[in-house]
Amino acid sequence: MPRLLEVKGLTAGYGMIEVLHDMSVHIDEGEIVTIIGANGAGKTTTLHCLSGLVPARQGKILLRGQEIQNLPPHEIVLLGLSQSPEGRRIFPRLSVLENLQMGAFTRSDKPQIAKDIEHCYDLFPILKERQQQLGGTLSGGEQQMLAVARAILSRPKLLLLDEPSLGLAPLIVLKIFEVIRKLNQEGMSVILVEQNARMALKLAHRGYVLETGRITATGSGQSLLDDPKVQEAYLGH
Repeated sequence: MPRLLEVKGLTAGYGMIEVLHDMSVHIDEGEIVTIIGANGAGKTTTLHCLSGLVPARQGKILLRGQEIQNLPPHEIVLLGLSQSPEGRRIFPRLSVLENLQMGAFTRSDKPQIAKDIEHCYDLFPILKERQQQLGGTLSGGEQQMLAVARAILSRPKLLLLDEPSLGLAPLIVLKIFEVIRKLNQEGMSVILVEQNARMALKLAHRGYVLETGRITATGSGQSLLDDPKVQEAYLGH
């Protein structure tokens, strides 16, 4: 499979604090790749570097061979990378429909945007029922569905999902993971950062273990599930 994203020797942080140290990962076209690790390992910082929110201090980030590490976030979205952030960050005073339209802010193909919004309603029927409701009045699970739907309205080649199951009821989590699988079957590649390591590794083709800003293990989702060290540290064995 052709390489979609390649990260080479990425170093990044905030102020005096270095969070990521010489990190290298990749994702091929059509893959779901998960990054697991303890709180503070650098998972969210990794995603923020990929989407241009945190500058890289060293290293390269290549999206389909093009360097993106110095580009502003809106240009990275135009190149086909979109993020659904931790904490959802929907627009509470906008309706569900307006939130979805904001996801398509880089696009001008109105008929196709309308079709894509209908596709989001097929994926998450509750959003259709709630389309005129203000985002801030939705339940946590509905807000998470809205955050994922909004992220896919830019038609990304690569979708970054940061803790999509955080704080949600198990049934809602199953629904969101089912949609991630469906989007992948439709051709979208996904990088998933997820505290529910077992579910993430079952869904993912490959995974990386991140510890204090360094990749310490990588392999297929199944091989990491079977790894005694991973089981002990992240799977509650």
